[in-house]
Amino acid sequence: MTSTILGVAIDAPLRRLFDYRAPPSVDHQKLQPGQRVWVPFGRRKAVGVIVELRDRSDVPEARLKSALALIDNEPVLDATLLDLLRWSAEYYRHPPGEVIAAALPVALRNGTDAVATAERWTLSAAARTGAAEPIGTRATRLRELADYLAAHDPAGAAELGALSPRWRDHVRELEKRGWVIRVREDVVATETLTNAVARELGPQLTPEQDAAVSAIVAAHGRFTPFVLHGVTGSGKTEVYLRAIADVVARGEQALVLVPEISLTPQLVARFAARFPGPLAVLHSGLTDTDRLQAWRAARAGSAPVVIGTRSAVFAPLARPGLIVIDEEHDASYKQQDGFRYSARDLALARAQRHGIPIVLGSATPSLESLERIRAGRAQRLDLPNRTAGARPPTLHLIDLRAHADTQGFATPTLLTIRRHLDAGGQVLIYLNRRGYAPTLFCPGCGWVAPCPRCDARLTVHQRERSLDCHHCGTHRPIPATCPDCGEAVKPVGQGTERIEETLADFFPEFALARIDRDAVRKRGSLEETIERVHSGEVRLLVGTQMLTKGHHFPLVTLVVVLNADQGLFGTDFRAAERLAQTIVQVSGRAGRAEKPGEVLIQTEYPEHPLLQQLVHGGYDAFAAAALVEREQAHWPPFARVAVLRAEAPGREAPLAFLEHAKELLAGCDVAGVEVLGPAAAPMERRAGHYRAQLLLHAATHSPLQRLMARWVPLLEAAPDARKVRWALDVDPLELF
Repeated sequence: MTSTILGVAIDAPLRRLFDYRAPPSVDHQKLQPGQRVWVPFGRRKAVGVIVELRDRSDVPEARLKSALALIDNEPVLDATLLDLLRWSAEYYRHPPGEVIAAALPVALRNGTDAVATAERWTLSAAARTGAAEPIGTRATRLRELADYLAAHDPAGAAELGALSPRWRDHVRELEKRGWVIRVREDVVATETLTNAVARELGPQLTPEQDAAVSAIVAAHGRFTPFVLHGVTGSGKTEVYLRAIADVVARGEQALVLVPEISLTPQLVARFAARFPGPLAVLHSGLTDTDRLQAWRAARAGSAPVVIGTRSAVFAPLARPGLIVIDEEHDASYKQQDGFRYSARDLALARAQRHGIPIVLGSATPSLESLERIRAGRAQRLDLPNRTAGARPPTLHLIDLRAHADTQGFATPTLLTIRRHLDAGGQVLIYLNRRGYAPTLFCPGCGWVAPCPRCDARLTVHQRERSLDCHHCGTHRPIPATCPDCGEAVKPVGQGTERIEETLADFFPEFALARIDRDAVRKRGSLEETIERVHSGEVRLLVGTQMLTKGHHFPLVTLVVVLNADQGLFGTDFRAAERLAQTIVQVSGRAGRAEKPGEVLIQTEYPEHPLLQQLVHGGYDAFAAAALVEREQAHWPPFARVAVLRAEAPGREAPLAFLEHAKELLAGCDVAGVEVLGPAAAPMERRAGHYRAQLLLHAATHSPLQRLMARWVPLLEAAPDARKVRWALDVDPLELF
C-alpha cells in the first residue's frame, strides 16, 4: 500500500509546504488536515500543521523523512478556517507556515495540548480482581488511599491532596504494586451554549436601532455584509448586543473585533453584564497561558462571545453565527509587518465561508465599505440620530491667520474653553502629537536635533528630560547648549505634554489629565484616568488618537482640535480620508448627554474643501466627494495596489534590488498592471536602514494576483534578494 504523504506547514519564511511520510506508529485513517505533528526540520524538531494528505511526493524517496509524532487526535484548525488561511497565504503572497502560525497561540506552536487535560488516578484491573500485590496491615495510608479510589474512582490531584500531604508518594507506591493507573483526561467545558438567553434586554431601542437589529437577525444563516453607519453616540454597541443576543439564544457564537486593546475592557464589561457564560478575550496583551485558555474556550463553544483585536479574526469557533467589526475604518485592523493582512477583509472572507452575516460598524465608514454599498455588495444600516435625544455637536473653524497664537491656542479658543468650564462642562483637547515639542531648535545657527538613525527630528520629552525618536526608539538626554555653536537651545512647537502644561497655567483651578502612550504606560492607568473623567473629577482632558476610538465621555461639552492642518497635504492618497475620520470621531466625544456639544477646529486653511465639507455637510458629504476623486484618479477602492518594499543599511542596495525586480516583470504577465518606481520611500532612512519601494497598480485584483504568482518565485530566487530585507504588501493602507 502506498504510504500517506503529509503536506505540512511549518513556521518558516518559505512559501511552500514540506512533504513528510506519516508517522510510522499512527493509523493513517486518523490523519486529518488541521492536525499538528512533530517533524524533523533541519537540525531541530518543529511543530507543523497538516495541510494536505497525498499519495505521492515530488521529493525523491531517499530524501523523504517521516513525521515524528501526531500531536492532536482532532484538528486544531477546522476545514473552514484552514481554507481561509490557505487562501490568505496565496492572496497576500506570504509563507503558508507563518500564516497558519499566526492563527495559533504561542503555546500551541510549541506543542502544548490543544485540549486541556488533567491527571487522574484509577484502580487497576488487577486491584479490582484481587490480583495486585497485597497491601500490608501496617500501610494504613496506602490502604486509605486505595479505599478512597475504590469509592471515588477516578480521582484527581485536589481530591487526593486532601487525604494526605504526601499523597504523591503514596500514589507512586501504589503504582509500583500494580494497584493504581494514572490517566490523562480531557477537561470538558462545564458551560455550553445550549439556548442561552441574555441576562437583560438593555435600554429601549430607537426605531432606527430596532430596524437595524431586525435586518441583521433576519439574515441568520446566510452571508450578508452590513455596514452600520451610526453617528457617534447613536447606540451602535446596543445594536451589536441585541443581534448577538439572538445568535446566543440559538446556541451559536459571535466574534467581535475591536481595533485597540484599550477598548477591550469597557466592551468586555458591557458584554459580560448582558450574556451568560464566560467570554473569550484575545489580544496581544495577554500571557501565553491566558491566550491559550481563551482559545480553548472559543474552540469548545463554552464562550458565547469572542472579543479581540486584529488577530482574533482567526479565533476558532464551534458554532459561528455572527461577526461584528467595531470601528471598521480603523487602520489598526491592518497588520503592518510580517504577515500583512487586513483583519476586516479576512473577516468578510470568513463570514462568506461560514455563510453568516457580518456587521461593519463605524461613524466614519471606510471608502471601501461605502463603495461596497454602492456596488450592491453590502447593505447599509443607518443610525442618523444620537440616543436619549442628544444633539450632534456644532463645528466651528478657527482661522489662525486672523487670531494671535498663544502657545498653540487662538484667543477665541481660550475664551470658549473658559466659558464651557465655567458652565460646568468638561473640555477635550485633541492633538495627535505626543511629547513636549516636536523640535529642539537653536536660534543661533538654526540647528535642529536630528535622529541619527532616521530622516526625522527628535521629539522633546520635557518631564523625562530626553530627546526621543518616535520611529526607531532612539533615546538621549536633552543637551544644555547647541552642539554646533554652543548657544542655548529651545523647544519649538507643541505636543500633548506641552499643551497639558499650558492649560495648567491658563486654568489652574481645574483638574487636568492627559491620555497618550506616554501617560498611560502602567497597567490600569488608562482605566483609572477614564474613571476620573467619568466621575467629573477631571475637567480638562488632553490626548492623542487614543481619545478618538470608542470612548464615551457624557460630560464633555467642548472638543478642540489643534493642528488639524498636518493631515491636509499628506503625500498618501488616504491622508484626507484619515483626517476626516479623525475629526469626526473626536468631535463625536462632545455633547453625548443632555448638554449640547461644540467643536472648534483650529486651522490656517479654513477654506479647504475637506474642512468645508465636514463643517457644512458632515462625513457623508466628504465621503461622496472623496469617492468621486478616487474613481477619477483610479485609486482604491476603484483599483488594486501592491507595494514591494526593500530596505538595507546602504542606500544603493534597496534601489538596485527593486530595479532588478522590475526587470524580472518582463518575464511575467503584466497585462493590465501599471508599474510605478522604484523610488525612495517618503522617509528614506528609518532605524538605520534605507528604504525604497516599487508600486503595482491594476484596475482589479485578478491581473495583479496573476502577476504576483509568477513574480514572487523569481524574487525569491534572485541573488540580490539576500542583500536586502524585502516584503510584499498587498492592499497597503499606507504608502511610506
